[in-house]
Amino acid sequence: MSPPDPKSAVARAQFSDLGPTAAGAAGQEMNLNLILDVAVTLALEVGRVKMSVRDLLQLAPGAVVELDRLAGEPLDVLVNGVRIARGEVVVVNEKFGIRLTDVVSETERMEHAK
Repeated sequence: MSPPDPKSAVARAQFSDLGPTAAGAAGQEMNLNLILDVAVTLALEVGRVKMSVRDLLQLAPGAVVELDRLAGEPLDVLVNGVRIARGEVVVVNEKFGIRLTDVVSETERMEHAK
């Protein structure tokens, strides 16, 4: 690595604000069409459990793992790992589905996005 050239000027980069008012300040609406085709992962979480690696390695067919949720409690609906809703399992044309019973508020979703 060579020593810095004393003739080159170094300046701090300056960026405009990207906050929620940035688009409005420029007189432009946020264009959601830009992200409509972005793929996300939707997952349903039945429950969780913490276990040691020893216990994990001892799991075999027929083993029962007790989760932290009661039977009949709503499932969490996660998008990219963030809870956006809760719901109950339904069967639609012989396939599992979920009926949303509660949707997380927009402010709560934004809290997790930070």
